[in-house]
Amino acid sequence: MDDLAAKRRLKSSWRVTSRRPWIVLLVLVLLGLAVWGAWALVQNAKSESGGPGGGFGRRGGRPPTTVSTAQASLADIPVTLDAIGTVTPVATVTVRPQVSGTITQILFTEGQMVKRGQTLAVIDPRPYEMQLMQAQGQLTRDEAQLANARLTLQRFRNLLAQDSIARQEVDTQAATVKQLEGTVLTDRAAVGTAKLNLSFTRVIAPVDGRVGLRAVDVGNVVAANDATGIVVQTQVTPIDVQFTVPQDQAPEVMALAAKGTLPVAVLDRTRSSPLTTGTFSTLDNQVDPSTGTVRAKARFGNGDGVLFPNQFVNVRVTLNVIRGAVVAPLTALRTGPNGDFVWIVKPDQTVTMRAVKRGQTTPTQVAILSGLTVGDKVVTEGGDRLTEGGRIMLPGQGGQRGRRGQAQAGPSSAAGADAGGGAPSPDRQAARAALLKACGGDIAKLCAGAEGREAMMCLRQHADQTSAGCQAALAKMPRRGAGPA
Repeated sequence: MDDLAAKRRLKSSWRVTSRRPWIVLLVLVLLGLAVWGAWALVQNAKSESGGPGGGFGRRGGRPPTTVSTAQASLADIPVTLDAIGTVTPVATVTVRPQVSGTITQILFTEGQMVKRGQTLAVIDPRPYEMQLMQAQGQLTRDEAQLANARLTLQRFRNLLAQDSIARQEVDTQAATVKQLEGTVLTDRAAVGTAKLNLSFTRVIAPVDGRVGLRAVDVGNVVAANDATGIVVQTQVTPIDVQFTVPQDQAPEVMALAAKGTLPVAVLDRTRSSPLTTGTFSTLDNQVDPSTGTVRAKARFGNGDGVLFPNQFVNVRVTLNVIRGAVVAPLTALRTGPNGDFVWIVKPDQTVTMRAVKRGQTTPTQVAILSGLTVGDKVVTEGGDRLTEGGRIMLPGQGGQRGRRGQAQAGPSSAAGADAGGGAPSPDRQAARAALLKACGGDIAKLCAGAEGREAMMCLRQHADQTSAGCQAALAKMPRRGAGPA
């Protein structure tokens, strides 16, 4: 029994000992795979970040990024204040009748422009003509009584001087004259009231402006000071626009308005083009505590009628103009963890990040206070895919990159590319040099900012606008595949 147990223990120990080399080998293989995977990841990261053996435009790395560029330049930047406003008429009047009666005439057309004092409607005047005649008749009667009383008073005074009449009768007659004078004065007022009511039978326009939709028709009976009135009239030339100014900017706006006239523009819905221009009028005398703003008003001539009462509009007040500022397209400005920056294009078509300080902006441009100089070329589109030191490619340069690669491959490759339409031949290079010399001014005028193939395409598109020398050079420039060149 003991020998059998010893044999079993020896056999089991041999099996474990025989498996141990395979386990060690498997562990070594797994460690090797892990080390190789870590090395591959590091090399891949270096390649993507522009390190040795990788980067934009390098062999085995990512290709150059196609971007659009523009040059920084000098320009005048307006300092503006934008707001949303409401068109408000200078005067809005509900034309109401001032006497009662039947409408006999409507003398306006809905939507018509009318002048102040123009008759809009006529109320039947006959009852008021009768009232005037009655008042005039009573005035005539009382004036006759007054004249007779004055004559009697004069006779009484003569008799009193002869001591032929009592003074009491003279005083009584003098009082009668005073009473009749008051009656005549009342009669004259009644005549004036009757004439005024008669004039009110012709309803006139109180201001210059446009009338709206009429509220009555011929034959309707209207009452004095009827709430609905006859028509609503609005004065639209000139016209005002009310908007709000933030309370923090109210002192600045008030100070600038006191120094001179501030131009105000009303813009279309897209804020791209002005509809009309006017001048700043005034600020309100208090701040609205619910919004923290101050109401303001601007006036516009509105001779063409582009502004309509109660219309919502975009308002832009020009507060100042910054002269000779360094500007760049607004799309070139980007914001990162460290603030604003732009991508600068170097002569070797690589990019570098440069921090800038932004200033006043417009819908298309931004003033750069520091970090940018006139002539610097900045990336306007495609900057989201760029990294520091990465290579770029302008639109239309794909074929030129291929030709540069063929030229770098050797003389035989360059010759083959020329024969197949790749690299330009010496004749074509000479013609291109002559073209650039003859068309330099035309390129700067018609194709500002374009280079290389883009400049050539632009010149051909505007050939009819170029100078005579440039047109002759264009005619001599051979096209690809058009001849031996």
